[in-house]
Amino acid sequence: MGPGLTLVGVGPGDPELLTVAAVRAIAAADVVAYPVAREGAAGMAATIASPWIRPEQSLLPLLFPMVAGAEPRRQAWLAAADRLAAAVAAGRVVVLLCEGDVSLFATGSYVLLALKQHHPSCPVRLLPGISAVAAAAAAAAFPLALQQEGLLIRPTPESPAALEELLALAARQQWVLGLLKLGHRWAWVRPILEARGLLDQALFAQRVGWPDQLLGPAAAVAAEEQPYFSLLLVRQGWPAVLP
Repeated sequence: MGPGLTLVGVGPGDPELLTVAAVRAIAAADVVAYPVAREGAAGMAATIASPWIRPEQSLLPLLFPMVAGAEPRRQAWLAAADRLAAAVAAGRVVVLLCEGDVSLFATGSYVLLALKQHHPSCPVRLLPGISAVAAAAAAAAFPLALQQEGLLIRPTPESPAALEELLALAARQQWVLGLLKLGHRWAWVRPILEARGLLDQALFAQRVGWPDQLLGPAAAVAAEEQPYFSLLLVRQGWPAVLP
């Protein structure tokens, strides 16, 4: 394999959920890059992929600060693109590990856009990974979408009014909802689901794929702040034709 960059989706937490292609790409790499939220941090993607990383490979942590301001994030994406492109230009085979899937709410997507703009000659390929939504649905035997149903995956709305509007729209359109980043919002999301009679059939998932994974009916989870990596799958009905 010649010099180039591969963005590798490593899934939500379980190292066994990496694809064969992902494991092979990591094994072939000279440099393993991965995001960290602060200097010296281990990095979630690197932790997930750690069984497949060899001691002789070079590690390249890339700082992506978890801040609200746009400019620090933009500068971090540009700096990461510069460092990755430089490694490829030096003749290295590089992988960038991405939590979940490389194209779904992924930091790697911003790096990819920066590379296309500032380093268009850098060879890049993407290997998809399993998303937390797909992993949670599989673990709970929760059908994500059937027949003519739609599936909408998005961050949890920022206000009760916005969630009420989204639930009403999803019910009319026959959409199943995958709501990410519940976190502190769960304190007011739960009462809304309860009022609509959706708590028992909604699936609550937390830290999917990790040893401390929590998975079960939303009714079993108290209305208080939850960790950032919590999600909700909401089904409000079923197709007319079922077994």
